[in-house]
Amino acid sequence: MDIPPGLVRAAPRLARLALGAAFLSGIASRFGLWRRVGVGDGSFESFEQYTAEVNAFMPRASIPFLAWSATAAELALGILLVLGVWRRPVALASAALLLIFGLAMALSLGIKSPLDYSVFSASAAALLLATGDGDATRQP
Repeated sequence: MDIPPGLVRAAPRLARLALGAAFLSGIASRFGLWRRVGVGDGSFESFEQYTAEVNAFMPRASIPFLAWSATAAELALGILLVLGVWRRPVALASAALLLIFGLAMALSLGIKSPLDYSVFSASAAALLLATGDGDATRQP
């Protein structure tokens, strides 16, 4: 089945925008711009508690650093994804960040958690953005 050329061109852009928006939405939540029940209830303190849960294998003293590092990485990657700047390296960095997050979730919370939140799916989508040229019609 042939995929319409417009869809082929739009798919990477939509994936990039969706990934970027997801990173930025997480940051908005942890700073109170989104109010939601559970994780990210609008305070960075709650995000640090969640960071400690996800990284249960890490020393407690490293949690503030991990929380701020993740926030900085998500902010930078989210903005760069939305703007479409340095597409491949940003997509690769996004894939790596999501994979690390998913593995940490799996180690600390069990494999169901990253699967339920589609962390590995998002990582794979970012990896596709990093490795592809947006031409789904090209044969290997």
